[in-house]
Amino acid sequence: MYDGHSFDVMAPFRIILEGNLIKPIMNTLILGFCVVIGAGVVALPLAFITAKTEIGKHKWLDLVILVPFMTPPYIGSMAWILFLQPNGFFNQLLPKISGQEQLFFSFFGLVMIMSLHLFPFIYLIIKNALENISGNLDEAAVVHGASSTYKLIRITMPLLFSAFILGSLLVFVKAIGEFGTPVTFGRRIGFNVLTTEIHRYVSSWPISLSRATSLSYFLLFTCILIWCIQSIFSKKLSYQTVNGKGMARIKKSLSKPQKIISYFYIGLILTISVGIPYFSILATSLIKLRGYGLQKGNFTLEHYLTLFKTGSSSAEAFLTSLKIAILSASICVLIGILVALIVTNHSGKLSKLIDLLSLLPNSVPTIVLVIGLILFWNAKWHMIPIYNTFWMIVVTYVTFFIPYAVQYIKSALSQISKSLQSAGKICGGSSFYNFRKIMLPLMMPGIIAGWTMTFTIAFRELVGAIMILPPGMQTSSTYIFNQFEQGEASKGMAMAVVSVLITITILMLLNIFVDKRVNDGR
Repeated sequence: MYDGHSFDVMAPFRIILEGNLIKPIMNTLILGFCVVIGAGVVALPLAFITAKTEIGKHKWLDLVILVPFMTPPYIGSMAWILFLQPNGFFNQLLPKISGQEQLFFSFFGLVMIMSLHLFPFIYLIIKNALENISGNLDEAAVVHGASSTYKLIRITMPLLFSAFILGSLLVFVKAIGEFGTPVTFGRRIGFNVLTTEIHRYVSSWPISLSRATSLSYFLLFTCILIWCIQSIFSKKLSYQTVNGKGMARIKKSLSKPQKIISYFYIGLILTISVGIPYFSILATSLIKLRGYGLQKGNFTLEHYLTLFKTGSSSAEAFLTSLKIAILSASICVLIGILVALIVTNHSGKLSKLIDLLSLLPNSVPTIVLVIGLILFWNAKWHMIPIYNTFWMIVVTYVTFFIPYAVQYIKSALSQISKSLQSAGKICGGSSFYNFRKIMLPLMMPGIIAGWTMTFTIAFRELVGAIMILPPGMQTSSTYIFNQFEQGEASKGMAMAVVSVLITITILMLLNIFVDKRVNDGR
């Protein structure tokens, strides 16, 4: 847009047209629409079953259904490739069945993998909307002689439409901004999208920042347009389903055939979204020689032992990820505390602007932020020479994940009555003393939750690491990616298992801490 003398808003569009970049743009939009359809097909029946039937009493289902979302998409994609590739685990387990790789290694397979990763977005939104629809509406319909089909079409569906549109737009934005699955799977089938093209233009010779920024500009413009559409739908097509009269939440009892069908569907979705990927990850990490496959005597823990061998590239990558994640999470929390205090205690335009800026990175595709950071810190006029250093990746991660820390801390701070601060002042406490003795302990659950969430996401981040890391430096995510690309999938999957275990362990410790705080508060 800026050629050194003036700004030209239309320059990115001219570069797109002149550079034959229309195809990756169309591929991206088509992929986004298809993933929305796939995620909706998976999520809608699940939401109805868990929200409106007796099966919803199993609270553990929500945790298991969220596992695909908590799994880094590039790891899930690699797991599916290992399972369904020629002579993969599927052929080894069912040698008489063949030809599945032709169906899988196609556009259908790409949509399937991304749909299974993103469907929890629609599932959670639809389930919450269903649970907030009072059973009194159904009872009133029955009194007036409405059939089940009529109730579904005239009552339930209109009330869910706004929630479904919101979830669909969110999935669409996530799908078109996704990098991990397109770079591991899409590139294998020759299906290029905006994110992979942006990565190619900044990482492969000849480097073309003009084309990369033009595609980033289009991707950002599309996401902003989607968020605007979402805001319009949220205002015009929303209904108040929660009021002061109370709600009757009716859980429908199922007949035996209905239970069998429901449990079968849940089992099928959990098998293909959780069971198969994690089977591939664990099996690959334990196999000694991939050529022998799933045979007795071909399993070993050697790949795990070599991960942490002193001086090995895997150990260095792990420690680098650990240092970056700890630093990024700590800086995000410090900034989050400051932002939360300003936003909560002040109501002027400046505080609203600060609040908006702190949440903005969460609305912009990650790869677009990366391009912006590269252009900013690599400019001739930069003041601090951090580009191509360890600190560049820390700054990048802080930019990515500051919204998580701000949201958690702001939520905790908003629940603290201002009368506590007034009482502290009346008793002679200074502002710093009141903050340290009153506010900080009460904010601690939000601070720890924000730090934990930021740490877990930063520990496995791929996009920023693969595009900004200095030469010779690796993180756990780039180590996994490189090992898979170089044919050493067992070592990569061993690192993936360790990364996922660390994430799950930290989240479990967080839940234990929060439950303890809640129980102590009672």
